[in-house]
Amino acid sequence: MMQNVHLAPEADEDDLYSGYNDYNPTFDTEDLENDVAFQQAARTSHGRRPPVTAKIPGTSASRPLATGIGSKATLTSSMGRPMTGAIQDGVARPMTAVHAAGYTKAAMRGSSFDPLGQARGPAPPLEMKNSDSSEEKIRQLEKKVNELVEESCIANSCGDLKLALEKAKEAGRKERVLVRQREQIATAENINLDLTYSVLFNLAGQYAANEMYAEALNTYQVIVKNKMFSNGGRLKVNMGNIYLKQRNYSKAIKFYRMALDQIPSVHKEMRIKIMQNIGVAFIKTGQYVDAISSFEHIMSMSPNLKAGFNLILCYFAIGNGEQMKKAFQKLIAVPLEVDYDDKYISPNDDPHTNLLIEAIKNDSLRQIERERKSMAEEYIMTAAKLIAPVIETSFAVGYDWCVEVVKASHYVELANDLEINKATTYLRQQDFNQALETLKMFEKKDSRVKSAAATNLSFLYYLENELAQATNYADLAVNSDRYNPAALTNKGNTVFANGDYEKAAEFYKEALRNDSSCTEALYNLGLTYKKLNRIDEALDCFLKLHAILRNSAQVLHQIANIYEIMEDPNQAIEWLLQLISVVPTDPHVLSKLGKLYDNEGDKSQAFHYYYESYRYFPSNIEVIEWLGAYYIDTQFCEKAIEYFERAALILPTQVKWQLMVASCYRRSGNYQKALEKYKVIHRKFPENVECLRFLVRLCTDMGLKEVQEYMTKLKKVEKLKEIREQRIKSGRDGSARSRREGNAGGDSGGTKGERLSAKLKALPGTSEPYESSGSKEIDASYIDPLGPQAERPKTAARKRTEEDDFADEELGEDLLPE
Repeated sequence: MMQNVHLAPEADEDDLYSGYNDYNPTFDTEDLENDVAFQQAARTSHGRRPPVTAKIPGTSASRPLATGIGSKATLTSSMGRPMTGAIQDGVARPMTAVHAAGYTKAAMRGSSFDPLGQARGPAPPLEMKNSDSSEEKIRQLEKKVNELVEESCIANSCGDLKLALEKAKEAGRKERVLVRQREQIATAENINLDLTYSVLFNLAGQYAANEMYAEALNTYQVIVKNKMFSNGGRLKVNMGNIYLKQRNYSKAIKFYRMALDQIPSVHKEMRIKIMQNIGVAFIKTGQYVDAISSFEHIMSMSPNLKAGFNLILCYFAIGNGEQMKKAFQKLIAVPLEVDYDDKYISPNDDPHTNLLIEAIKNDSLRQIERERKSMAEEYIMTAAKLIAPVIETSFAVGYDWCVEVVKASHYVELANDLEINKATTYLRQQDFNQALETLKMFEKKDSRVKSAAATNLSFLYYLENELAQATNYADLAVNSDRYNPAALTNKGNTVFANGDYEKAAEFYKEALRNDSSCTEALYNLGLTYKKLNRIDEALDCFLKLHAILRNSAQVLHQIANIYEIMEDPNQAIEWLLQLISVVPTDPHVLSKLGKLYDNEGDKSQAFHYYYESYRYFPSNIEVIEWLGAYYIDTQFCEKAIEYFERAALILPTQVKWQLMVASCYRRSGNYQKALEKYKVIHRKFPENVECLRFLVRLCTDMGLKEVQEYMTKLKKVEKLKEIREQRIKSGRDGSARSRREGNAGGDSGGTKGERLSAKLKALPGTSEPYESSGSKEIDASYIDPLGPQAERPKTAARKRTEEDDFADEELGEDLLPE
């Protein structure tokens, strides 16, 4: 190599860089393309021109000769120096490896060193990108596929599953077009496998989200079977999840196990989750022993709350009490990884620290901690309630064991909740004494627990109608925790029971101020306003409650009742119809609807709801009376008979219902049946005057010999009746029988009282006690009241004429037989 030479501005004419500006036509390459000899020598055996290369001295490497736009080819001399055939404005720039490169005589005389040629004008323009090239089209198509996959994922997250699936399908179609284009212009190695994987994986996920499980499984299978996807085997977990949703548990377990085999042991958390899925699938199939092995492995490797709780369930299913205890202890020992509230308490009065603590008290991390802690407490409480009755000889002993285990853990505060839960369990078992004893143990505890126990005690005594004790414990609960809405509600209940409605309303309002979602306080406040006759405020309370409890039958009934009090029957009917949609078989609501429609004059709707009420509860006397009167008004006396017979069966000591049955027989023209019924009534009520009068008349009209016997009995009974009336007038108390005779407003023939009103309200009731009757029982099963009518007996014309005269309203008492 030559040594570095430093030239002065005025160099000698024989310097090393002389001759560079001389033009040598030997190296002119402009006419090489037209030189036949050169072209023939340059051709290879394949008829192609090899790239013009120049050897670099001292190496075996060669490089192609590059040309640029607007320039001549530059060849290298045998000395390794470039020979430039292009002479532009200014001096050509020699390029060499010598350190003094860039200096020429001409340059030294009038120009400065310009290696990039900026002094000679702007650089030539860059080559424009060809948008029609295949590579550019492929790049644009890849970009479009990626955009479609992203849009599909966004639509899924927004809940638009149908749009997400459409986008995923479109991405799949475009990706297949992309693969075909790549295969046409390049080798298969240039195919973007990551893009193909993401498109197929997203498509399978969208199929599964749309519950198109067969298509999802097929798509997953395409990924799993392709050996080019190195991690595709892990997707067998997703296939197992689909089989689990389809309740094909054996296949789900198979795919979970195959996925578990393909996941390395370093991925510990993923393996634990798959094993947990296997355990759940075993529980679904009832293979509790296999499920236990899975959950035991999880609890030994990486314990968590769900696995611990499922392990307890499995041991409970096979009835192993000792293992239940061990599993409960493992559940208690699961690390919760939650910071306790000490860090949220300010150690000093530093305002900056206080602001910081206030900012993180309810941040997202704190909310996650609370949710995790709440879930742990729910699992532990549920497990304790489940295993307590079976791990020891009795429920109480088992619960005490659970309480002791909890006290020894970092869930100490749950012990008191378990004790209170023990008391509520006693209540469910109707063991009130044990419940009271358990709750009384909390009287010396801290304020929160004491208030909860006193609240339950107050509620118990209130149910037992011991208002004094209920008031004492309600006061204790309120004094222990003034912000306990349940305690304030119970206190209001005790005041309400004593009739002090204004004060009760104040307690209910205070409970609502502490907890606006306390529905019990809001409901009781509405009842209190009803008692105070503040109807608008009561309606406002129940409407607010309806917004919280949309399908509460009690709330709907109260709203309908308030509208009825406000004399708005249309609104009352609307709310009762909503109530019927919630409790369609409530007979009292149905009868109330019938009554409202009857008051509005809509007899057909009234009959429908009254009959529905009778169908569900055939022992309501008011409903039976209305239905019987309805059939009499519509001239279907045969239909009315079954309802009055039902009333006579329910109230066998009231004679009026049996007299109505006989009257219906007589009105329908069946005199023989009517006579037999009157005879039965006479045997049961021998001193009933109305029955004897009808017997006398029927026997007279039918020409029977018993007429004289009944006339004699009638005279005796009337005489006894006169004597009793005289005794009553003289100041003596009448007997129960005389009251019954006086109240038995029978169906007197020939009088205006014979025709029943629509509701039969003119017939008085009786206060006599219920007595069993030997009468024939009536079938209470459903019979359509609008079905075929009983065939009327055929009688002679003379008889019908006499009956018509007999039934005349103008027939007076003076025409009765002697």
